[in-house]
Amino acid sequence: MARQSPRPVTEETREDVRRLHAEGLSRNEIARRLQRSGRTISVIAADLGLSFDRTATEEATRARMADLAERRAILAEALQDDAERLTEQMWEPAKIYNFGGKDNTYEERDVPEPPADAKRLLMTAAGAAIDRSLKLAPPVVGTGEEDAKSMLGKIMGGLATVWNEQQAAGEGDGDAP
Repeated sequence: MARQSPRPVTEETREDVRRLHAEGLSRNEIARRLQRSGRTISVIAADLGLSFDRTATEEATRARMADLAERRAILAEALQDDAERLTEQMWEPAKIYNFGGKDNTYEERDVPEPPADAKRLLMTAAGAAIDRSLKLAPPVVGTGEEDAKSMLGKIMGGLATVWNEQQAAGEGDGDAP
């Protein structure tokens, strides 16, 4: 297969890059619109003294990531709700049915709770929903280190207050508590 030679960069192409850049389009969007490679657009922009400042792109990326995090949290909550509904079904009245026999008949009956095989399927589905929920929004688990430091600080402050009060009242033998 013969390789095509690259299209020459015309003055019109250069002006198109300048105009689209002034409109605030990204390098990749300009490349798509002009049906050129990103590299070609970068070279033209550099020759024209134009820069593709990434500040706006970084801000847009941060905003997009925040939006995705919110959507994941909403989905995680929905999955948790699903898991709870599935778990509740394990203990609710159910209808069991069967198709079969040589006449392919249908039979059904109400039972106080689903049979063991149905409970296993409900538990499997609930477990999958919980697993997906946890992957989308892992629980925040603190080490408790800050709480412990705060508690110890309060205890030490209280002990120092008691010791100072004892010293002021002339009690104690001068040893800190």
